[in-house]
Amino acid sequence: MLEGHSWLISRALPSSCEQESKLAYMTNHLLERTRNRKSLDILPGDPVEVVTKDWGRRIKTVKFSDSSKCNPDCRDSNNLISPIGRDNSISCLMRCSRSDYGVIAALNSGFRSLIRSGELYRLRRLNAITEHWIYFSCNVNEWESYDPYCARWISLPRMTRNECFMCSDKESLAVGTELLVFGKEEIAHIVRRYSILTNSWSHGVTMNSPRCLFGSASVGEKAIVAGGIDAHRTLLSSAELYNSETQTWTTLPSMNIPRKMCSGVFMDKKFYVIGGMASNTELLTCGEEFDLEKGTWRLIPNMSLGLNGARGAPPLVAVVNDELYAAHYLHQEVRKYDKKNNIWITLGRLPRPVSKNGWGLAFRACGEQLVVICGPRTLGGGVIELHSWIPKEGQPPVWNMIARKQSGSFVYNCAVMGC
Repeated sequence: MLEGHSWLISRALPSSCEQESKLAYMTNHLLERTRNRKSLDILPGDPVEVVTKDWGRRIKTVKFSDSSKCNPDCRDSNNLISPIGRDNSISCLMRCSRSDYGVIAALNSGFRSLIRSGELYRLRRLNAITEHWIYFSCNVNEWESYDPYCARWISLPRMTRNECFMCSDKESLAVGTELLVFGKEEIAHIVRRYSILTNSWSHGVTMNSPRCLFGSASVGEKAIVAGGIDAHRTLLSSAELYNSETQTWTTLPSMNIPRKMCSGVFMDKKFYVIGGMASNTELLTCGEEFDLEKGTWRLIPNMSLGLNGARGAPPLVAVVNDELYAAHYLHQEVRKYDKKNNIWITLGRLPRPVSKNGWGLAFRACGEQLVVICGPRTLGGGVIELHSWIPKEGQPPVWNMIARKQSGSFVYNCAVMGC
């Protein structure tokens, strides 16, 4: 669900509407006009929907246009919606779905420049207007996204081929308008950065203490990573904060216990590191809480007790409405964390049988819903499925399959971008 009532834009404009309704109407009219302009060529890099059939259903996918097909009538202009002025235009546009931004950018270079500057996304963040898209990789070097609001698949450009990077352990993190993929090139850790503003990959900024196998989470334009191992496979207790607006890393106080293969979440305005390994054989069941205001860590014994095994995936955890949930892959269950009593409560089953060690499964929060991304393994191909459930107090999980397509069925990396 989209956050805030500002998403409810009326299709009709009664004569008694107030100014904001008029602005919403103007924006809606602009979108209707743009979609009906059959002769308008999409500007380079803008998304174009292509409808295909898969498994007997119509599926929308998105590809990006070629810069050689720009309409010569698209002239430079700073005008947006002229009758209401630039400020009001921006107020309207930030309330549009981000799935419409590619179409809006096709109107003229003024719209295009505004959308690609990132200004709209900063304003959306300030006004608590957020849409969550799911980004994942089921094939090495390939990424795609799913927009649950418009039920469409979006293919991202391929990364530049790099054998070392492709074969290395990788982590992913969505923060602000960026998707960061962390990996290794020979003996050095590197970062690949995808920006939704330019629809392109580039080299990202490396951490002050580069690492892999860490725990991480993001909120808005900021993210925290903690733990992991460095290039010499030394276990780390250090943590860093990333700001996507400035593309800078800031070193934070270190955790109490070094760990790798841990998980991270934000909850109640604090950052949590959950579980992990203290060595190749020693499983940690404690968690740690980082207070961003005080800059201090607090150890929480038994926070991840029973969630994962020494040979399994890191704890599969996600936060919805400041409540912590976990996918217990060994028992195929969904559990909820009782903060007061520091225990896990079983709620029900996962949507389908999954790997007993948790690898190849993604369990994420997507707005107010939990999403499980997985698929049956078959010879000669595979299928990926997205199942969602909106948690409700006192009710067991009722999963709804929101999307399905032919793809690799093993999820290598997954991140949810909210902007």
